[in-house]
Amino acid sequence: MTANAAERLIQHYVDNFRRLPWRSPPGEPPPEPYRVWLSEIMLQQTTVAAVQPRFERFVARWPTIQALAAAKDEDILSEWAGLGYYARARNLIACAREVAWRGGFPETAAELRELPGIGAYTSAAIAAIAFGEKAAAVDTNVERVIARLCRLRQPSRATVEKLTAGMMGNEHPGDFVQAMMDLGATICRPRQLRCGECPLQSDCAAYAGGDPEAFPERRRRAPRPHRYGVAWWIERDSHVWLIRRPAKGLLGGMAALPGSEWMETTPDARDAIGSIRHVFTHFSLDLAVLRRLEPEGEGWWQPLDKLAEAGLPTLYRRAAEIALTARNSARAAA
Repeated sequence: MTANAAERLIQHYVDNFRRLPWRSPPGEPPPEPYRVWLSEIMLQQTTVAAVQPRFERFVARWPTIQALAAAKDEDILSEWAGLGYYARARNLIACAREVAWRGGFPETAAELRELPGIGAYTSAAIAAIAFGEKAAAVDTNVERVIARLCRLRQPSRATVEKLTAGMMGNEHPGDFVQAMMDLGATICRPRQLRCGECPLQSDCAAYAGGDPEAFPERRRRAPRPHRYGVAWWIERDSHVWLIRRPAKGLLGGMAALPGSEWMETTPDARDAIGSIRHVFTHFSLDLAVLRRLEPEGEGWWQPLDKLAEAGLPTLYRRAAEIALTARNSARAAA
């Protein structure tokens, strides 16, 4: 990859960069490390469109890392509800408190990687964007761009990092990192490529070969296991009984409806109000919703008119919607 190609990439970014609340325009002073870190954690396996309004709510409520570190776990988890991958939220809390204790973020990728929830990509992205370190941040988008440029079918992360670092100049590494991210997200996409708009088209070996969409080669996914469970809707005087899930494990620390363990066998749910199917990263789940009269487990009575404030994750929010729809239908028919 020539220096001229990197210059074309940067110029394309200057002309077309996405205006996002956690970014600074090209060539301007870098954004606050707090905003870069928060956005990168939120963007893990989540789209920009979904993250942007949630990011703005977070920074409005907790404008600094110190404010976030001082917040209650329950408040942060409730604000995170709906973003999914809740281990990120628990790591967010731990990282905020570690950084506040240190007095600020470390400024190198190597030191950033020591913080909770920060891996190779995130540490490099923060170091490059917030602190100007020449660090090769390789996410799925960047890996795809490099694989096509070099016509690599199944490149290792080490190979992609080396090739990415070789493309980077010494000036404005944050702009380069974000230019590569944007190129992969908007032009060098998995499908429906826009090669005619790519500033690196003349350098792309996969494009020259006539089959850029074949790179990188898609890995076959193992079949996803399926499980079953029950959620109990326990209502009294316009309140519903909620519990908090154990701190460790799936949906750890989140508000939830009480219910059974999730198993590989179908539970007895003949009197279910309804059921939903939810897909997690490693398995799918059928959750039946049943009525119960008495509270189950340690919890609290949440007013139904303030149910949205409980911070239910998507799985339990959908279960509650089923119960409330059945409740309203029964009242209308009475």
